[in-house]
Amino acid sequence: MLYHLLYPLSDSFSALNVFRYITFRSIGAAVIAFLFVLLTGPWFIRKLKQYQIGQVVREDGPESHLAKQGVPTMGGVLILSAIVASTLLWAKLTNPLVWLMLFVLVFFGCIGGVDDFQKISKKSSAGLSARGKLFLQIFGASVVGLFVLLHPGYDGLLSIPFLKDIQPDLSWFYVVFAMIVIVGASNAVNLTDGLDGLATGPTVITAAVYLVFSYLAGHVVLAEYLQVPYVQGAGELAIFCGAMVGACLGFLWFNAYPAQIFMGDVGSLALGGALGGVAIIIKQEFLLAIVGGIFVLEALSVIIQVGYFKLSNGKRIFLMAPFHHHFEKKGWHEPKVVVRFWIVSIILGMLALATLKLR
Repeated sequence: MLYHLLYPLSDSFSALNVFRYITFRSIGAAVIAFLFVLLTGPWFIRKLKQYQIGQVVREDGPESHLAKQGVPTMGGVLILSAIVASTLLWAKLTNPLVWLMLFVLVFFGCIGGVDDFQKISKKSSAGLSARGKLFLQIFGASVVGLFVLLHPGYDGLLSIPFLKDIQPDLSWFYVVFAMIVIVGASNAVNLTDGLDGLATGPTVITAAVYLVFSYLAGHVVLAEYLQVPYVQGAGELAIFCGAMVGACLGFLWFNAYPAQIFMGDVGSLALGGALGGVAIIIKQEFLLAIVGGIFVLEALSVIIQVGYFKLSNGKRIFLMAPFHHHFEKKGWHEPKVVVRFWIVSIILGMLALATLKLR
C-alpha cells in the first residue's frame, strides 16, 4: 500500500524513492510486524484469559507440561494478523505471488483455528480428525502447485542445492510434489511446537533465509550470477518473509520460557504452510530440508517412533516423540532443549546460505 501511495510522489520528494527498494520495504515490514505483536500482545493475552481460551495439555505428555494447562493459546491469530497487515502495508499489491502467499497463510491458519477451537470447546487434546485436517491441507497446497505449474514462466523443474546441473522435470507430478512439501512443512512445524519458543525460533531463522533467497530469485542479474532459478516477481516475497520474521520475533517476546501465550495450531500450521509455499514459489524446495532441518528431524522422529512401535509390538526407539520430548525425558530442562535446538537451526541456516556458493 505504501509503495502505491508514496513511490509515485518520489519525483517531487526524492526521499520517497526508498519505497522502490525491496530491501527497505522488507526491513520496514519486519519492524512493523514486530511492533504490531509487541504492542498488542499484552491486550491480546488479557482477552484470551478473559474468554478462557487456554492450552489443553496431553495426558500422556511429560509431567512438567501439566503446569501449562490453561495458558492462553491461539496466539497464532496475533502472528497472522501482523504478517497480513504488514505485508499489505509494504508489498506491491499488484503482484499475484503476494496474494497467493497470503491465501496460503490464512487458509492454513483457518484449518488450525478450527482445530484449536474444537480442542478448547471439548477441553480435549483431540481437535479436527487427522483425515479431515489432511484433506484441507492438501486442498490448500494443491492451489499453490497448480498455480506454479500453470502460471507463465514457471515449470516443473526442481532445483537441487549443490547440484546445479541436475534439474529433473516432474511435469504434472510437480503438483503432487508441491502438496507433499507444503503439507509436510505445515505438519512438521506443528509437531515442533511443543516447548516454549521451540517452533518460533527456527521459524524466524528459516523465514530469514528465505527472505534472502526470495530477493535473489526476483533479481535477474543476481539470480544468473548465483545460478539460482529466476522467478519474476519473487522479490516481493522477501517482504512477506520479513513480516514473518518480525511477527515471530515479537511473539517470541511473550512465548519465551516461561511462555505467557502459545501460538496453537492456528499459528504452527499456517507458518509451516507459508514456509513450504515460499519454497515452492521460488523453486528452492530442497533447501527447506536444510534450513528447516529441526522441523524435519521432529517429523521424522514421530514417523520412526510410530513405525517401529507397530513393527516391534510396542517397543520404542525414543523415550518419547516428537524428538524434543526425548531430551526432556533424559533430564534436560526445557530452556536447554529450546536453546540447543535454536543453535542447531542457526548452523543449518548458515549452511543453507552457503549453498549459494556451492552450486
